[in-house]
Amino acid sequence: MLGPPGAGKGTQAGRLAHSRGVPKISTGDILRDAVQAGTDIGRAARSIMESGRLIGDDVMIEIVRERLGRPDAERGFILDGFPRTVKQAKALDDLLDDDEPLVVVDIEVPEETLVRRLGSRRICRNCGRNAVPGLTECAKCGGPLVQRRDDGADVMRERLRVYAHDTHPLVEYYRRRPTFRSVDGDQVPDAVAADLAAAVASVIGDRQ
Repeated sequence: MLGPPGAGKGTQAGRLAHSRGVPKISTGDILRDAVQAGTDIGRAARSIMESGRLIGDDVMIEIVRERLGRPDAERGFILDGFPRTVKQAKALDDLLDDDEPLVVVDIEVPEETLVRRLGSRRICRNCGRNAVPGLTECAKCGGPLVQRRDDGADVMRERLRVYAHDTHPLVEYYRRRPTFRSVDGDQVPDAVAADLAAAVASVIGDRQ
């Protein structure tokens, strides 16, 4: 699942994974699991993150390789946040069974909508969990909700500019595939979910 910050990838990936009976796999979850498990990859990721650097392609590819090898991913999965580069996309192609299609869905949302959404987004100061709109405290730990430092309007516009620049080659890498779909993310969540489900069904049907 592709899309810029604020497109709703995490929420929609979770809904789609639940409806399909497969795991939602996000890079954030993968990193946290690997670090907590103390695997070789997790230790490498911890070292990189603690130094303030970005996780490189090779480390991310190995983390995803390990996660996709777990039993719960045998019947399929929803990827959120991976791949982010063409190198990662090519590695994902190598990891997958040629007999099973890779459905790529790009959630498209206008920049003004993204800035507005992200400006109102809140996270828990204690655990970092994204908050459901309307809540006044974290549903997981009861902690206070605050705005992320990188969700300010000026910073967000720069993040979106960088996202558009860095991911354009990735979108183009997938666009010509018959399994590529795009959906309008500038709708209420239920409408986006319906369009996503239809997009996936148009490639692989309703099989689970």
